[in-house]
Amino acid sequence: MTLTKISASSKSKSSSPQRWFEKIMALLVLINYALVIFDLTYIPLRDFWLQGRVQLYLKIGTFEREIPKLPLKILPFSLTPYYDWVKGIEPYRYTENYLKLVNELNHAIDQTINQPGDPTEDQRIDNILAELRQNSIIMVDQNPFEIADKTGALERIKNKMREHVFDDKDASAKESFRIFWSRQNWQENGLRNELNFFDEQIKPLIATNYYRPVGENGEPVNNFGLLDFPFFLIFFVEFMTRTWYISRRHTGVSWFDAMLWRWYDIFLLVPLVRWLRIIPLIIRLNESKLIDMKAIQKQASQGFVAGIAQDITEVVVIQIINQVQSSIDGGTIRNLVMQSNANAYIDINDINETAEITKLVAHLIVEKVLPEIRPEAEAFLQYNVDKVLTQTPAYQNIENLPGLKSLQTQFTQGLVSQLYQSLSQGMQQLLIEDPRFNELLEKLADKFTKTMSSEMQCQQSIEQIEELINALLDEIKINYVQRLSNEDVEKILEQTRALRQEVN
Repeated sequence: MTLTKISASSKSKSSSPQRWFEKIMALLVLINYALVIFDLTYIPLRDFWLQGRVQLYLKIGTFEREIPKLPLKILPFSLTPYYDWVKGIEPYRYTENYLKLVNELNHAIDQTINQPGDPTEDQRIDNILAELRQNSIIMVDQNPFEIADKTGALERIKNKMREHVFDDKDASAKESFRIFWSRQNWQENGLRNELNFFDEQIKPLIATNYYRPVGENGEPVNNFGLLDFPFFLIFFVEFMTRTWYISRRHTGVSWFDAMLWRWYDIFLLVPLVRWLRIIPLIIRLNESKLIDMKAIQKQASQGFVAGIAQDITEVVVIQIINQVQSSIDGGTIRNLVMQSNANAYIDINDINETAEITKLVAHLIVEKVLPEIRPEAEAFLQYNVDKVLTQTPAYQNIENLPGLKSLQTQFTQGLVSQLYQSLSQGMQQLLIEDPRFNELLEKLADKFTKTMSSEMQCQQSIEQIEELINALLDEIKINYVQRLSNEDVEKILEQTRALRQEVN
């Protein structure tokens, strides 16, 4: 049988379709999330999608200002005819009829201009004006904008009408409408000027009103699920297929485990809190290499660490010190001292392990180490003896005598050799088995331990030790913990980044 090695190029070709699939799925999630955000913001921004105009209205106390004075046109067309059905939005009949009545008035005026002196058209205009005056009063009283939560639009309409007619925002809104929809007003201010004012200032505000029915669940009608359903099918099939493949590919991983493995994809299948789909979106964009999240992750983690490092340092260190102090106050030291006498030492093999270990180490030093290091040790000792001799006043006076230098060298060599030999022999004598010596040494150690424990059990001694330790810990908290928390965290993080760069 012949084994064929798979080349890197063939492996790259086989993984290329997978990379493209990941990118396509990531782009689908991106499109879906953009649609979700558009849907979530559609109602608050519907005025913009309706008219394609931008104008900020500021009101702070009595201060009111529209910026810019004339709305800025951005969109060349309206999106509401294509998306209102998703939110179940319908034209509000009262305000829609009001604008239709204004259109009829414009049409009647055009007919009068084209056919002057026609009493039928004049009467029709008077009837429309009377109806507009009546409908305006009803609009002010009944507030048809309340259902769409656009009462603010009605207030702006009333303010504009008051200021236009009376140049006073505190005047009567009803009286303003009565005067505005009258022939006398047209004669005084000009027919075309008044109609242009209405078309530019009032009509766009009235047109923003709408009606949104309530479903059987008590919530406003929302058909976004119909738009989201095709995406749901794609994501569901992909999720089930991918998790099944993971469970088959990895040993010991069940299908359910694979689903937990891809937990973030579940947000794509849940019709609630759709804005959380930002989680699988970011993960998929990063996995498909469409964006690189490594730099963002580093900055985010370092910023998080820098923000909490000081607090964590103080809390952790102080908590440890407080735990130690609590243990001391709880009598830990006192209990340890008392237990040392109360609990008899249990010997399980009738061997003094400490003594045996000491003997073993001593044998090793005397028989192996000391003979091996003797030349170096003697040279070291001779150097120090010579140094001491040369610094003595008596030697300095006679060091120039003939033959004294060689005599000094022989003397120091003999002295050092004799000292080292005596040290070795002395240690060898200590290693000779001496039951009496061992017995006396054990009695001395036992007596020392018992006496020390007995004296430490004195109430005054224990209390003094506890007070001193607590005072020491308080000083540590004051002097060192504050110093730790005042460390420049950014400098530490900078050092960490430098170390990572060196490693990489």
